[in-house]
Formats: sequence, structure tokens, C-alpha cells
Amino acid sequence: MLFGLDGVEIGLVIVFLALFSAILSGFPVAFAIGGAGVISFGIIAALDSAGLLVHQAIDTGSEAYNALKASGIREDAISIFRYPDLPRLAQPVFAQGWETALDRNVSFIVNRINERVIAGQSIETLLAVLMFVMMGIVLERSKIANDLLTTMARVFGPLPGGLAVSIVVVGAFLAASTGIVGATVVTMGLLALPTMLRNNYSPELATGVIAASGTLGQIIPPSIVIVLLGTLAGDLYAAAQEDRAQLAGCTDALTLLGEPAVVSVGTLFQAAMLPGILLAVLYAAYAFGFAMFNPSKAPPVQLGETTGEPVTRGEALTWYLFVPILLIVATIGAAEVGVVGSQSIRVDRFTDAGQSASLRTNVSAECQASMIDLHGQRAWDRAVAEQKAIDEAGGVVQSHQLNDEELVEARALKEANAAPIGIGIAVIAVILGIVLAAARGVSPSSDPRPLLIGAGGLVLGLLVDAFLIAPSTSPLVTVILMLIPWGIALWGAGIAAKRLSANDLIRVVFPPLVLIVAVLGSILGGITNPTPAAALGAAGAIMLAAFRKLGEDGRSPRIILWATFATVIMILMGINFDLRITSERVSAETWIAFMLAHAAYLFALFGLLYACWVLLKAGVLSPAVRETAKVTSMVFTILIASQLLNLVVISFGGEHYIQDFLKSFDDEHKVFLIVMLVLFVLGFVLDFLEIIYIVVPIVGPVIYGGSFDPKWVTIMIAVNLQTSFLTPPFGFALFYLRGVAPASVTTGHIYRGVIPFVLIQIFGLAILWFLPGIVTIVPDLIPN
Repeated sequence: MLFGLDGVEIGLVIVFLALFSAILSGFPVAFAIGGAGVISFGIIAALDSAGLLVHQAIDTGSEAYNALKASGIREDAISIFRYPDLPRLAQPVFAQGWETALDRNVSFIVNRINERVIAGQSIETLLAVLMFVMMGIVLERSKIANDLLTTMARVFGPLPGGLAVSIVVVGAFLAASTGIVGATVVTMGLLALPTMLRNNYSPELATGVIAASGTLGQIIPPSIVIVLLGTLAGDLYAAAQEDRAQLAGCTDALTLLGEPAVVSVGTLFQAAMLPGILLAVLYAAYAFGFAMFNPSKAPPVQLGETTGEPVTRGEALTWYLFVPILLIVATIGAAEVGVVGSQSIRVDRFTDAGQSASLRTNVSAECQASMIDLHGQRAWDRAVAEQKAIDEAGGVVQSHQLNDEELVEARALKEANAAPIGIGIAVIAVILGIVLAAARGVSPSSDPRPLLIGAGGLVLGLLVDAFLIAPSTSPLVTVILMLIPWGIALWGAGIAAKRLSANDLIRVVFPPLVLIVAVLGSILGGITNPTPAAALGAAGAIMLAAFRKLGEDGRSPRIILWATFATVIMILMGINFDLRITSERVSAETWIAFMLAHAAYLFALFGLLYACWVLLKAGVLSPAVRETAKVTSMVFTILIASQLLNLVVISFGGEHYIQDFLKSFDDEHKVFLIVMLVLFVLGFVLDFLEIIYIVVPIVGPVIYGGSFDPKWVTIMIAVNLQTSFLTPPFGFALFYLRGVAPASVTTGHIYRGVIPFVLIQIFGLAILWFLPGIVTIVPDLIPN
């Protein structure tokens, strides 16, 4: 053997060295990865043909191997790592010759491009990457970060380390709205770094907090990393659990797990919320603690007063904290006692099928043992009891079609059990109530009567919904009855909005916050999947950027505002009215609602096109579209190139060799820890895209094939990959910051500055390791 190494091991070393050299060559990463695959395959093929690469494979014809199989050990569980004493057989790494391997690689790369890039199941999710990138670039070019940095610095500046804390807050906010690491780091480096240095902030703290806060976009949704990881994780988890079920003696993963082996990008967004907030809190806590122990290196700074009236502490607590909490708690309490709830009387024509047992019990003895080992004896006994009760009752109740009389009875039953106040009405009342309370807190000296009248409109609307509107009331009658109370409430909310706009913090934060809530709320609430939400975000970003541009030019943004209202009207029409006009019998009410919704749609489309025209004339849209095309093309090209490199590794047995090594450990915690350490080390030299598309597919079948929650595994990987932006020498955030930092800031300052934040990342990973509930609690609370 060459250098005393197995031929497959030498092949893996050649692939890594070729990839590392190609990246250092300066070629674009996407082409460097593909080139590394071609070059490494050529070198391995040449060495294999010369007889220099020899793979010591297990002799499957030996007596010892056959004895292991006869003892009940599965063939795929036998490896040289678990049974190193088995007889070996020397063979070339390309068992059927490099020509056959080349032919397979060429044919497989075409199939993989078709499956994973052009027409695969994940292509719809990957389209979200394009639109999230578009959303982020447009918002970045609309200079939202400028206003946020200025405003947050005024708010937090007077605190010890306040400027550093404001950087973390802005970084978290931009992560949820843009998610573009390079743009965030460059913007904060240009705007905040000179200010921090002028105010005697430590260069290490200033550069470290800017670089670290800029990377929060990789974990806080909507994160491109999570979208890309999610498309892989779904396939890897499903396939790995099917293999696990087969090894356990079960027919499929559903039988073994008792639930489908599915993980979606939307669920991963839910899982990433708390870890992202945790990292932001840890960054801010470090900055504040650094300032407390080193006051001269992070002094308080007064950058000017914010506009608005002075507010006493009692007024602030009352209107900003106590009243909103009271509204929310009262609404939750009303829901608990049945005053607020669903008013839907929609009944399916087919009845629900009867509930089956929590676990399948008609399984083989081997599968039963595996299921008891996984779920516990108590869960198995409960499933057996459930199945026995079902059998005694005559089996699972089958679904059947309801006749007209049964439909009427079912609707009457639902109407009788419906809550007096609908959930949607209650939520809108709470939101408007919080707006009115905040307006009172912003301007305590202003006349409170308009706000009180608006609050009276809210109360009147709730009373009308409770006593005058039944679940069976037609939508048109509902709208007529609600016009006066909600008109009063909206009038009061309009005056409240004018008062709120006088406050710098609210004026700057509110517009992008609405966009973030709309995008993330639709995903986290299970209303839609990430791709339509990304489209909503991209369109909203364009309209928000146009709104800001018109304001800067002194022109009226009225069209943008009316287009936004038209979008709201269109959504409300779709929720409250049956807009199907292709039915056999269409009422006049439906036609009126359809025409209004269609008119609102057309005006909203006109507003979007007008916003595009405004940004195009201002020279904002064209660069944003070009940059979006560049980033998206890079992502998809890397996806294709990484498939080629993966196929090269598979062709000489490298993937199987690595997986056998990982499977040789009995403790899956140790396996996952090894993988995390490898990913962390690779983050020093590889970008997150290369790691996602090259390394994760190799180790994925092992780490997703155990008993770990796939959401936890994926988020742990995502947080680990976030460190690849911070780790020298190839951390992209460091390059971005070095390019815009003043000459007084050295590369040494930047490297020393990020070290504490890399350690914080590791500490955050340790917290998530020992407290996995931080990842899983939000998906468990939100129904999917």
C-alpha cells in the first residue's frame, strides 16, 4: 500500500487536497469544485491503473465472514472498522475499472441535475432561495440598515457597551429581514465601525461584534442556509429512516417510528427561532459584560436625543407593557373559556375515519423488539390496548359520505358549539388595541379622545360579532354590520399611526417589522410554505423600498399605500367569501365579492409594477436584479458542481468508507460529536455552501439514521456552519470587514476580535447539545 494507507484513504486525501488547491487558485468557487472533481478523478484513475492504489476489502468468501453472517449479523453491518480481524482481499479502488466509473459518473450527474436542480421535488423549495436573496438585496439597497443603526445607537448608546449592543440588535433585525451576510457586515462596517472607533471603542470588540452580528442571518429565519439544508435534510432523513427500519426488521419507517419520517423547511424555520435569538442574546451579553469590566474600551456614548415627547417611567410601563400584556392575556383567557374561538361551520361531505392505534402492532417479533427499544414498553402496551379496543368495537370506523340531512345536522351542531367571537376578529382587535396603547404612550400630552373613540369602536365591533352575527350569517351581512364599528376603530388607529410616526424608533422599525411578521408569520403559523412566503417578502421589499425612495424624493407614496391596502382587502375577501365562480350556482354576493377581490388584485399588481418602475428609475432595481442573478447562479452552480465531486467520492468507495467508519461507533452521540468537530474544522477552509453540498450528503445517512430529532440535528449543523463565516483564515465575514475597515484597524485586530464570538458559538452549541428542547419547543407548540 502507498504510504501504508488504504487506497480509498489516499483517494479521499487526493480529493481534499485537490478541492483545497482549487479554492486557493482564485477561480470562482463553483468552477473550482467541479474542477477539483475532474482533476482528483484523473489522478486517482492514473494511480489505480498503475497499481499504486490498493483497497484492502473484506474477503466475503472467507469462513470468518460467513460465520458472522450465520450468527445473524447483517451484511451491511460488517465493516473493516467494526471487525478489523476479518481476512482481507486486495483489490483496486475502481473494482470494474476507471472507464466504467467514468461512464457512471457522467450518466449519474445528468440524472442528479434533473432530479435536484431542474425537475426534482426540492426545486420548489429552492426557488425560495432566489426570492429571499431578492428580498434581502432590495432591502439592503433601500438603506434600511442606515436608519436602524442610527436609531438603535441613540437608544442603546448611553449604556455601557451600548454601541456594541445596538450592533447586535440591528444584526438580528437585518437577519430576519435580509439574511445577506456580506451586505450586513459591509453596511455595519462602513457606518458603525468609524463611529465606534471615534468614541474610543476597542478595535477588537468593534470588529468582532460587527462580524459576528452580520452572521446571524445564517440562523435566524428566513435563512438561506436553512432552506438549502432543509432540502437535503428532508431527503436524507426519509432515506436514512427507511434503511433503519429495514435493519430493525420493520417494513417501513412509518411502522418503526409511529409517524412519517418527514422534516420540512417550514418546520426548520420554527426550530431555528429560539437558537438564533439565543446567539444574539449571548453576543449582547458579552458586549455588555466586556464594557462592565473594561469601561474605557466600550464607554457610554450620547449620540443625540430621539424625537418625541418625554415619557415618564410609569407611563412607559403602563402603555408599552401592562396594557398590551392585559389585552393578550384577556384574549387567551377568553379563548380558554370558549368566548373566543372558531366560528367555522364548514363540514366535509365525508366523515373522518376512525382513530387507529398509536403504533402498528401487527409486526414481526424482530420489529416488535426494535419498537419497544425505541418507544419503551409502556408505549407498546398502550398501543396493544388501543388496538384491542378497536378490534372489539368492530375495527377502525371507515369514512362514509354524508347525505343532505346529515350535512344539515352537522352544520347545526358546529354552529351551536361555535364561539361568540371569532379568532380573526379577536386578533385584529388585539393588534389595533396595542397600536392605540402605543400611540398613547408615545404622546401622553396629546388629546386622548380620538384614541378612546377608536377603542370604543373595537369594543363595539366585538359586541356586534358576539350578539348580532351568527356563524351562519352571510359574509355580505357581516360586512354591513361591521362597517360602522370597525370604521370607527380604523379612524382611531389612523390617528394613532400619525402619532407613532413622529417617534424615530417606531418610524424606522415598524415598516420592515411588518414585512418580517408577514413573511415569517405565514411560514411559522403553517399558513403557507417558504416559497410563496418568499415571493411575498420579495414583493413587499420592493414596495417598501419604493415607499422610502418616494419619501426621500419628496413625492407622495400614496399609490404604494393604497396598493398595500388593496392587498389586505384581497386577503380578507379570500378569507371571508367563497370566491368560486365556476360552481353551478353562483350568488350575487359571490359575484360582488369576486369583482372586488379581482379589482383589489389588479390594483395591488399595479402598485407592485409602479414600485418596480420607481426603483428602476432610481437605479436601484437593475443592480438588485443583477446581484440576485449572480448569487442565485452561484448557489445552483455550486449545487451542480458538488454533485460531480460527490459522485467522484462515491465512485472509488470513499462515501461508503466514511459511513462505515462512523457506523463502527456504538454511541450515536459520539458519532454526531465527531461529525460536528469535522464540520467545525472544515469551516476554517471551506465555505458553508461547499460543506452543505459536499460533506453533509456523505455523513447525512449516518447522523440522520439514528434516534436524534432531525430538527435538532439540522439546526446544530446550521449553527456550526455559521462559524465558517468567522473562523480565520477564510471566514467570509472577516474578508468583508477587512475590505471596508479603516487603515488603523489591522487584520490582527479582526482575528483577535472574532475569537470570543467563535467561543460563544461553541458555547451556544453546547447549550443546544444539553438542552435540545430549545430547538424543538417551538415546532411542538405550533401545529403543522
